Amino acid sequence: MNSTASNVASFLLEGKEPTRVALRLIDADHTYGSLQSASLDIARCLACAGGRKGDRAILLAENSFFWVAAYLGILRSGLVCVPLPATTSGPELSYILQTTEPRFAFLQAKLVPKHRATLDGLSLVTDHEVADSGLRPVTSLVKIQSGVTPTGPALPAVARDDLAALMFTSGSTGRPHGVMVSHGNIIANTESIVDYLKLTDGDRMMTVLPFHYCFGTSLMHTHLRVGGSLVIDLRFMYPEVVLERMQDTECTGFAGVPSHFQILLRSSSLKSKTFPHLRYLQQAGGHLAPAFIRDLRDALPSAQVFVMYGQTEATARLAYLPPESLESKLGSIGKGIPGVRLRVLNESGDEVQRGEVGEIVAEGENITQGYWRAPEESAKCFRQGRLYTGDLATVDDEGFIYVVDRAKEFVKCGGRRVSCRQLEERLLEFDGLLEAAVVGVPDDILGEAVRAFVVPRKPDHRELEERLRLFCKAHMPYQLVPREFVIVDSLPKNSSGKVLRPRLKALPGVVS
Repeated sequence: MNSTASNVASFLLEGKEPTRVALRLIDADHTYGSLQSASLDIARCLACAGGRKGDRAILLAENSFFWVAAYLGILRSGLVCVPLPATTSGPELSYILQTTEPRFAFLQAKLVPKHRATLDGLSLVTDHEVADSGLRPVTSLVKIQSGVTPTGPALPAVARDDLAALMFTSGSTGRPHGVMVSHGNIIANTESIVDYLKLTDGDRMMTVLPFHYCFGTSLMHTHLRVGGSLVIDLRFMYPEVVLERMQDTECTGFAGVPSHFQILLRSSSLKSKTFPHLRYLQQAGGHLAPAFIRDLRDALPSAQVFVMYGQTEATARLAYLPPESLESKLGSIGKGIPGVRLRVLNESGDEVQRGEVGEIVAEGENITQGYWRAPEESAKCFRQGRLYTGDLATVDDEGFIYVVDRAKEFVKCGGRRVSCRQLEERLLEFDGLLEAAVVGVPDDILGEAVRAFVVPRKPDHRELEERLRLFCKAHMPYQLVPREFVIVDSLPKNSSGKVLRPRLKALPGVVS
């Protein structure tokens, strides 16, 4: 499956059987031929509208045929895609517009009323016709596809170093930064993931992750590359519905962040269902506690469990733990994926010795070009072609890497510096919890004390705090037993399902 294509759209769609199903939505299937046609129509439309190589185009929509066709059309035209969550607020969108200065925007019609004023003046493409949108100029994908495809200027040649997307992620300043992802970054990372997952055109991925998130985008890239299909379902708030659809569509794969697997294992009938076609599971986007990994392996013994590690700054993936090493290396992120060199370096820049903690540093063709118009932030993380991840880790004698925590996600109790991740892992060994997150709070004696936010497994959580405190006293040093337990219905998360720890720190410590 070698390719000489430099443009991601060509790399993903070339050589595909036009009648083969690429996307399976609830109401319709869409073929590779329809994706090829729609993306080419969009690219020609952008060229006729004066779009130039390197211009930015906002993409604001839920997972859909429209999202995929727009993304591929933008990249095919040589423009730079800026994908954003469908839940983006007005002020957030204003900041992104100011930062990226786009000329075009692709927007779901239902979002037009919310963003009418903010997007005024941009050339807008919606998924279907909008009555009296108040925006000019405006067209729709339906109109583009139903009209005569204009010839217009030739589409520009795209090199692998050319920008494909700006993927926005949180920065250390509190403002999101646009990660500059090139066509070559995506091609290299896609080939690597396809390699170690051994994906084929027979794979069907249940897709609950949003495409604007680099993990979700990587699912689209890899499965389109091999000629597989993506089963798109936006109803994960009803996990039973998603599980039934996985069975009905004979999905071979499922991917999620920790919260997805926590919900499936402790708040659904996953353990009592069978999935005869399910070949593999992908877990990334944060650390899944070993207690859940064991449960997942036991619940789906015939499926391979791939624990993976990555960052937006690395396009998507950096490391994976082979399924055959899951038991012997439980808690490890594994080693670098094909084409990626991972090292754990101490403050002197030397590789750490056994038991020593250092920072994970990555090199490879998937390492992106830095942050858009943020040279100071870029200089902190991108140095001499290497990505300094900010994640602290140790390495065992066989080279397997174990993440300790983010550099800033520690609590210091009584002079002892402890990873929030380690405390959360221990809390989740208590079977009555669905989720847990800890933060440090000021304490006159300890310096910092632990505050634990916990989501109970069952609505009736009488005596939960007392039982949980006894559990912690039996399994933790006394100074690390949470001073407060805050029982909540859910943890605050972003649109990709990651826990928003800064919001937890701002919440009052009121015990329910």
